[in-house]
Amino acid sequence: MDKIDIKNLTLEEIKKEMKRFYVPSYRAGQLFDWIYKRLALEFLDMSNLPLGFREKLDRYYYIGRMKLKERLKSGDGTEKFLFELSDGNFIESVLISARARNTLCISTQVGCKYGCIFCASGTRGFVRDLSSSEITGQVLAAQEITGKRITNLVFMGMGEPLDNYENMASSILIMNSQEGLGIGARKITLSTCGVIPGIEKLASLGLQVNLSISLHAADNKKRDALMPVNKKFPLERLIKACALFAEETGRKITLEYVLIKDKNDSIVDADLLSCVARKLKAKVNLIPYSPVRCKSFESPSGKTINQFKGRLLRNKINVTVRDSKGKDIQAACGQLAIKQ
Repeated sequence: MDKIDIKNLTLEEIKKEMKRFYVPSYRAGQLFDWIYKRLALEFLDMSNLPLGFREKLDRYYYIGRMKLKERLKSGDGTEKFLFELSDGNFIESVLISARARNTLCISTQVGCKYGCIFCASGTRGFVRDLSSSEITGQVLAAQEITGKRITNLVFMGMGEPLDNYENMASSILIMNSQEGLGIGARKITLSTCGVIPGIEKLASLGLQVNLSISLHAADNKKRDALMPVNKKFPLERLIKACALFAEETGRKITLEYVLIKDKNDSIVDADLLSCVARKLKAKVNLIPYSPVRCKSFESPSGKTINQFKGRLLRNKINVTVRDSKGKDIQAACGQLAIKQ
């Protein structure tokens, strides 16, 4: 029988497993503490657990670990990690540090099937989902590599988080657990291109996580061209699903909007975006396009960006311009890709 990576199990799932070994359920919390706080890699090192229990754990489970292949550091301090997975595939994660905040941008899939035409992650297609262990493993590895405690998480790396919902949700429960990584739900942000069934499931997760919508166009024709997912989940349905999420969770939604020269940066585009933001009572993050190899798109001029932002402000929309970090190491928004 093949061993299972124990980091694929939530705390509640491990408590159920304890019944198999005829040990009290509180041992699950001790086990979590060893894995996520003490960063143990061997069950036999867990000295406050009975030896027989440790031996049984070692018989059925293992503790997976990410393999770092490359570490790059940007001139602005951003760091990017290239991890090799057990099957030889690769993913990337990005760490952005600012004072006491250490934000890790993590991946949920190898590649991406949604093919937004301006993004690098889907250029080589979709390979597979990450397990919950591989998702949480990025956080553990980043902490071990840098010696910094991760305080904030953004699911904005490679892949579509809501297309890998079950593993993504399990990883959030593990990382949010006080016995696990103890990262507050309100410090976890999930970004989606608009997978409506996942948005509906996320509302029922029972955690106050933040939801960001990668919008990038506020009319169906233009969004169809930029983001093929819109043909399956058009704006009208997406707006309705987002409104229900905000109502059920009480969380304010953020609309992410990558500004691309001559594609979605006109005053008309700003007015259409304002209408969507107003319906959802959402805030807007404007993100000047970051260049991607083999893509011919460009960022608008500073003047155009300021005019676009100014229009939103005049329309009484809460808006910020986000300067993506790590462009010099291909770590900015939309630049992560499958590579070795």
